[in-house]
Amino acid sequence: MEKADRKRLNKLRANIIDSRDKEKTCITICGGTGCHAYGCVEIAQGFEDEIKSQKLSDKIDVRVTGCHGFCERGPIVVIQPEGFFYQRVESKDIKDIISETALGKKVLPRLLYKDPQTGEEIQKEKHVPFYKKQERIIFGRNGFIDPTDIKDYIALDGYKAVSKALFEMQPEGIISEVKKSGLRGRGGGGFLTGKKWEICRSSESSRKYIICNADEGDPGAYMDRSLLEGNPHSIIEGMIIGAYAIGASEGYIYVRLEYPLAVQNITLALEQAHEHGLLGKSILESGFDFNIHVFKGAGAFVSGEETSLMSSIEGRRAFPRQRPPYPADKGLWGKPTNINNVETWANVPLIIDKGADWYSQIGTETSKGTKIFSLVGKINNTGLVEVPMGMTLREIIYDIGGGIKEGKKFKAVQTGGPSGGCIPADMLDQPIDFDTLTRAGSIMGSGGMIVMDEENCMVDVARYFLKFTQEESCGKCVPCRVGTKQMVDILTRITEGKGDKKDIQRLQDLAETVKSGSLCGLGQTAPNPVLTTLRYFMNEYKAHIEQKSCPSLSCKDLIVYHIDPEKCVGCLLCKKNCPVDAISGERKEVHIIDQDLCIKCGACLDVCPEKVSAVSKHTGKEKERILKQHRKKKTEQ
Repeated sequence: MEKADRKRLNKLRANIIDSRDKEKTCITICGGTGCHAYGCVEIAQGFEDEIKSQKLSDKIDVRVTGCHGFCERGPIVVIQPEGFFYQRVESKDIKDIISETALGKKVLPRLLYKDPQTGEEIQKEKHVPFYKKQERIIFGRNGFIDPTDIKDYIALDGYKAVSKALFEMQPEGIISEVKKSGLRGRGGGGFLTGKKWEICRSSESSRKYIICNADEGDPGAYMDRSLLEGNPHSIIEGMIIGAYAIGASEGYIYVRLEYPLAVQNITLALEQAHEHGLLGKSILESGFDFNIHVFKGAGAFVSGEETSLMSSIEGRRAFPRQRPPYPADKGLWGKPTNINNVETWANVPLIIDKGADWYSQIGTETSKGTKIFSLVGKINNTGLVEVPMGMTLREIIYDIGGGIKEGKKFKAVQTGGPSGGCIPADMLDQPIDFDTLTRAGSIMGSGGMIVMDEENCMVDVARYFLKFTQEESCGKCVPCRVGTKQMVDILTRITEGKGDKKDIQRLQDLAETVKSGSLCGLGQTAPNPVLTTLRYFMNEYKAHIEQKSCPSLSCKDLIVYHIDPEKCVGCLLCKKNCPVDAISGERKEVHIIDQDLCIKCGACLDVCPEKVSAVSKHTGKEKERILKQHRKKKTEQ
C-alpha cells in the first residue's frame, strides 16, 4: 500500500470500520498455543469449509484470534456480537454451531460452561466466573483480533497512540505522562517505567537502543508469549512511542526460539507495520525513523536478566555484567539502552491514548494498572488472568481460579516464578502488589502464580525450584554458582531423612550470602523459595529433620506404601499396575508390598486408594507394624 501519513491512517481506520457489518455474525476461535494443542487449527478449518460449502460467507465470518486465557477449556469458540461462549468444541459440533447459534441465535447447552459450584449453564463469555472479576484492559483485545491482520488492530484504535505521540506531544511530555501514570516494569523489578525512560533520554549519545524482553523462562508462565502471539501490534506500538520519547532509532524484540507461534506472528506484524508506514523511515511522515528486529534467544533462563540478554544480542555468551554502569547509560554495544518486558510495552499505548489520569485510577497507591498472571498448579481453572493491582490472593484463587482441585486444602501459592516466595494460607487476604509481595518475602516477577495444596511438601518445593535456578545459573559468580549448589545438597539430604538440626541455620546463612553476594537478579532472588518456606513452614523442616517424617507424604525416602490386610480382597489390581513387580499375592489372598523392591511410584495407591495407603516411614509403631508384616511374608515365601 501507499506509505501512510497521519491522515491516511485515520482514513484507513474509518474505511475498515465502515466496511464491517457490526451485526454480522463472527465466529472467533482461540488460536493460542494452548488451543493449538487441543486442535483449534482443525476446528477453524472446519468452520471455513462448512461456511464455504453452505455459501454463508455473506452472513458469517470466521476469525482465529489470540489466546482467550481460559486455556484448559480449549478449543474455545465465542460467537460475536452476542458473546456466546463455547468450550471444548469438537469437529462434530461445527454444523450445529453454524445452524443453531450463528444463524438461529440459539445456544447449545452441551457446549456451555457449567459453574461447578451451582451447576448453572453460562451462555456469555463475560458472565463466566473465570472472566467476571478480571479487568482485561490489555489482554481482552486478544479475543477480537486476528494477530496476522493489522487491520483488526487498526480498527480497534491501533496506532492511534503513536499518531498522538508523534504529532501532539514532545518526548519530554510523553515521559512525563508515563511517569504520572505510575506504570512500573512488569518484568519483575517493578522499577518506575517513566523514570527509567527519563534516565535513558538524558544520556548523551548519537545512538540509542530499546529492547523488548520476551525471554520468558519461568516454568508455567506464558503471559508474554500469549501477548506476542495474540496482539503483537500492541507491543510494536508501545516500542515506537518509547523509542520516540527516549531518542532511539533501533529496537530489538528478544524472544525465545521455543515460541514458534510468537516468533511467526511478531515477524509478520513487523512486516505489516513497515508496509503501512508505521516503521522505518519517517514514520507516518513525521520525520522520526525507527526499526525493530527480532532476535531469537537460545532458551537460557539467565538471558532474562537484562545485561545477559544484551550480551546474547551482541553475539557473546549470556553472562551478566557488573552494574553500574546501568544499561540506560551504557547498554547494547556500549550505547544507552532501555529495556522493558512485553507487558510493560503493551501498557504504553493505553496510557498515551487514554491518559495517565485514567490509568492511575486502576490499582493501588504504589502499584498502578493491571497485572497478567499465569494461574497454574493445583487449581480448578488454570489459565491467564488479568486483574487490577491490589486484588487479594483469595479472590484470584477462589473466585477466578475456582478453588483447589478435588476440594483439597490450600497450602501455599508461589508468586514470581522459580525465584519467587511461597505464601501461606493465612496470607490469602493479602493484596497483590509489588510492595506487599516484597514484604512477604516474595516477588511479583513476570507473573507466574503456582498454587499448591495439602499434598505438596514445602521442603521439596523449595528444593525443586532452587534446583532449577541452580541448573540455570551461568556460573559466573561464586555465591550463585557454589552457594545454590550447597543449598540444593542440604535440601536433598533433608528430604531423604538425612538432615540434622544445624542444616536450618546453614540454609539461612547460605541463602543470605547468595542473596547479597550474587552479581545478577537470578542469584539475588534464587533463595526466596528457601527463605519463605523456612519463614512460614518451619514445622515441615523440623518434621523432616527431627522425626525423619514427611507430613505431606511426598518425599519418597520418607514414606512406605502399605496394603491394609483387613481391607484387601485379593483383586490383583495393585499387583497388575506395579511396574517393578514389588507386590505379591494370589487372587482372593491378601497382597503384600516388598519394601526392598518398591520404587515409591504410587501406582498402587492410584488404582486402589481404599485399600492402599502411604504412611510416613518413621512413625514408630506404624512403621514397625508394616515392616514386621513384610518380614513375616518374606519368611513364609
